[in-house]
Amino acid sequence: MKRIQITFLLLLIGIIACEEKEYKEDEVNSIDKKASIETELSVQHIDTADVLITRHKIWKDKKLFKEIIKRDTIPSLGDTLMESEDKNGVVHKDHTRKDYEFYITVQ
Repeated sequence: MKRIQITFLLLLIGIIACEEKEYKEDEVNSIDKKASIETELSVQHIDTADVLITRHKIWKDKKLFKEIIKRDTIPSLGDTLMESEDKNGVVHKDHTRKDYEFYITVQ
């Protein structure tokens, strides 16, 4: 009986954790443009590879001083099968490209 209660409790915790919205602690809504560097990273999927796009905007005295855009070709991670549900409740299986995860260290 105790084992069933523990299993039920763990299942309930898992369901609650999946329904919570992800809180983005470090999400920035506005940029101090007096003296800052704004960086944007993105990946563009092309035929057999991916392109990593890095954009730096350098702000000084509330004016855009310079924008640097760099493109690098990186290997594709391949495809994955994703299930999605439309507004009518119909489940569709689609192949989609796998995305890279970004980890950024600021010094």
